[in-house]
Amino acid sequence: MHPPMRVFAAVAGIVLCGCSQKDAGKSDTTKAAEATATPASMASFDPATHTAVIHAKDFAFDAPDSITAGWTTFHFVNDGPNIHHVQLIRLDSGKTRADFDAAMKTKGPPPAWMVSTGGPNAPSPGMSTDAMINLTPGNYVMICFVDIPEHVPHFTKGMVHDLKVTAATGADSPEPAADATVTLSDYSFAVQGALTAGKHTIKVVNNGPQTHELELMRFLPGKSMKDLGEFSKTLAGPPPVDGLGGIAGEAKGMTQYFTVDLSPGNYVLICFVPDAKDGKAHIEHGMTKEFTIK
Repeated sequence: MHPPMRVFAAVAGIVLCGCSQKDAGKSDTTKAAEATATPASMASFDPATHTAVIHAKDFAFDAPDSITAGWTTFHFVNDGPNIHHVQLIRLDSGKTRADFDAAMKTKGPPPAWMVSTGGPNAPSPGMSTDAMINLTPGNYVMICFVDIPEHVPHFTKGMVHDLKVTAATGADSPEPAADATVTLSDYSFAVQGALTAGKHTIKVVNNGPQTHELELMRFLPGKSMKDLGEFSKTLAGPPPVDGLGGIAGEAKGMTQYFTVDLSPGNYVLICFVPDAKDGKAHIEHGMTKEFTIK
């Protein structure tokens, strides 16, 4: 199957090579998973704050098995050494994990019962991000579509985790309050509100018609989109960016939030989702937006 939210593009979608400058040279191997394995689960879900904690390593999620419905903060920690994200997929029409596994082995677009419902997008190794997602009751899977540096999607190495969302019994968790909004469409990012140095809660709205994502990256000092393009050709040396997170693929009409602490520097928003018509990543259709924080 052509993954619906794969963090890969022929031009520059592989720029987050699974390492920041300090992590350059680390390899993508199963031995790394053993070396970074934690002695006990760090996953948790706090119903009082409606916060789910997820840790990613090479190549597994340490995540809760069940949470309650409503607005949930997903605190995602990338224990690396490679880059990872959490793509949440809801299994509609009574479908199960077995149906999902079978579908992932077939070619062509994903079936309609696999609904991309966002999730915390990719922070660099050693970093974390918070994303706020409104989930309805049902069966979900968490999956990592990142396929770098070996062009082998991480879900094929075990990065799939079942998640059961049950009906909430208490008061509804409140929708977050944002100070900026980014609207996604084919193929652009429209920003409303001032992005300045400091902490922000950013609302991400997908106006479609296709599924889109938002990956926020900060250029290292002196680096630019030109360096990003050059790096993507060879993947040699450290990447010119750090991944800060964002929102993984969300279907048309969905709204989600993420938080970020912006420091002075140059940034870019990118969507790597493969296009429904030609299969090219949306970055190749011009879906990027650069901005500067002073």
